[in-house]
Formats: sequence, structure tokens, C-alpha cells
Amino acid sequence: MKNELNNRRWNEIKTNDSWAIFKIMGEFVEGYEKMSRIGPCVSIFGSARTKPNTKYYTLAQEIAESIVNAGYGVITGGGPGIMEAGNKGAHLAEGTSVGLNIDLPFEQHDNPYIDSDKSLDFDYFFVRKVMFVKYSQGFVVMPGGFGTLDELFEAMTLIQTNKIEKAIDDIIEGNFQLSERSLLSITTSTEIDSINELNFALNEIAVSRKNTTSMITVETTLDDEYLTSYWADGLIVSTPTGSTGYSLSCGGPVIMPETDNLVLTPIAPHNLNARPLVISNNTKIKLKVSGREDNFLVSMDSRIATLSNETVVYIEKAPFKIKMIELKDESFLDTLRKKLLWGEDKRN
Repeated sequence: MKNELNNRRWNEIKTNDSWAIFKIMGEFVEGYEKMSRIGPCVSIFGSARTKPNTKYYTLAQEIAESIVNAGYGVITGGGPGIMEAGNKGAHLAEGTSVGLNIDLPFEQHDNPYIDSDKSLDFDYFFVRKVMFVKYSQGFVVMPGGFGTLDELFEAMTLIQTNKIEKAIDDIIEGNFQLSERSLLSITTSTEIDSINELNFALNEIAVSRKNTTSMITVETTLDDEYLTSYWADGLIVSTPTGSTGYSLSCGGPVIMPETDNLVLTPIAPHNLNARPLVISNNTKIKLKVSGREDNFLVSMDSRIATLSNETVVYIEKAPFKIKMIELKDESFLDTLRKKLLWGEDKRN
């Protein structure tokens, strides 16, 4: 009987673990979708028990304000104490204030200084850790307990094992240069709230089919001159920054970041002669979609909106650029060679 009881419990454990995988995946997906839109940030770790108006609370608040003034957002664990001070400093400086909260039986609760659209709740510590590390350009560690030490040693271990490059030291020492990157802006013939709220993209803007396996027709006009009508699953308009992403996976070319170009890349076109096209980034693009369905999708990096076929899409270079940090001992060509495994074939 004891063996049967143990077997039953073991089967229950396996079943629960299997279902937990989907919950873990859900946390990752939600985290990636929200965090990918926040921009460059610095994480602040510290004790949840630190009281307001104390030495380290005030210091954490001042550090957060300085981080925002330097052009970064602030990420904390979302709770009270040092975390609250970090979010408060970012909030008062009118910067990005992110809270990665964890479900605990005591002590942890959302503080009121987190941006309403940037508060995430997690059940799993390791998912939360991934968000801290993946979306932080640096870490500030204030006095705290075991949780703070855990975050500190996690970051130090990743740096020491080269899982996180020595970027933090290089940035502090000034061993970097700033690279300006162009963005795309999008407007539509009818007002679409989900687009107007944030109508630009760093990597690409794409139109694609929705709720159908049939292809769509994308009538494309460049500077008021008709180009062609792509019969495909969709069309990608990519910046040089995005040319190594979605566009590349669809057969598009790699474009050097400093070039003043865009690339039009059809997604799985019906005709073999529908090839990617490199154009000037001063070109104004007009897209009109038709197909068997009444709607189509438009994506701006990780954001997606549904538009009716009557809606005309206008795409052009955004009126501003962003600055990205490039470490001096790394280059675009070096990264390209490593990521695409150029030279790894021993036959060369």
C-alpha cells in the first residue's frame, strides 16, 4: 500500500509539473511583450524593509532620479523599501518606472510609484530574474538581505562567466561610443488608437494576413509612384537595425547600421521574381491591402494591430533618431560574423 501511495503521489507531481510548464511559458511571454517596449533601464536591488526618510531610502531615490536624468528607466522588484524608493525617484523625475513584483505570503506588495502599464506580477523567481538581467543595462545594489544578495551574486556570476559581457564596467569607464539609429513612423487613413499611441518602430513595420491561409495583395507605392502589388503572406518594411531580424529570415539583405536605407521584403511571395528591394530612407511608402478576409495585421516591432482592408498605411522615416551604446571592443561586423557563424565551416 505504501508503494501504491508513493506511485500515486509521484504521478500527481509529474502531472502538476507538466501543467506548470504552460504557466511558466505564459509568464515569459507576458514579460517579454511588456519589457520589450520599455527602452534602456537600470535595475535597483535592495531591502524591502527599509523605511521612508531613512538614509538608504533617500539615497536610492536620488540614484533613481539621476538614472532617469541620464536617459534611462528604472526597474525594481516592485515592492516596498528600497524598491519603492527607486520607483519613487523615477516617478518624480518623470521617467520610466517598472516594477517586477513576486507573489509572496508576506512583505511584498506593489508600491504606488510604478507606471500603471509597467507593473508585472510573477509566480516564479527564475522568470523574474530573467527579466531583470535581460532588460537591464546596469545594476545598482543597495543594502538588503538574502534576496538582495541573491540578485547581486546572480548578476556577478553571469558577468564572471561572460554570460553578461563586461559592458557595465565599460560603460562606467566610458569605453563606448554612441550610434544613431533611424526609426520608422506609421500613419493610417483612419484614426487607430492602438497605433497613434506609439506610432514608430526601431526594427520593422510589417503588414500580414489574418485568420486565413490565403495570401493577400499589398499594393505598394513609393513617393506617389506605383511599384508593384505583392501577392504574398505580407510585406516587411525594415530599417538597417531590423535588417538582421524578421526581414533576414524572409530572405532580405543585411544592411550596415549607418546606411540611409530601408528594405522592402515580401513574406513568402507567390512569385519567385518578387525580390527584396533596398530603397532610400527618405522614401514615403504607401500600402493598400486586399484579400479574401476583411482585415489584415500590421506589426510595429512587437506590437500588433488589426486594420480593415479599407485602411491605407503610410510609412516613412521617423523625424527623430535614437542613440544606442556600442562597446569599443565590439563592432557590427564582428557581431555579424559570430551570429551568422561565418568562417565556422572548416572547409573554407
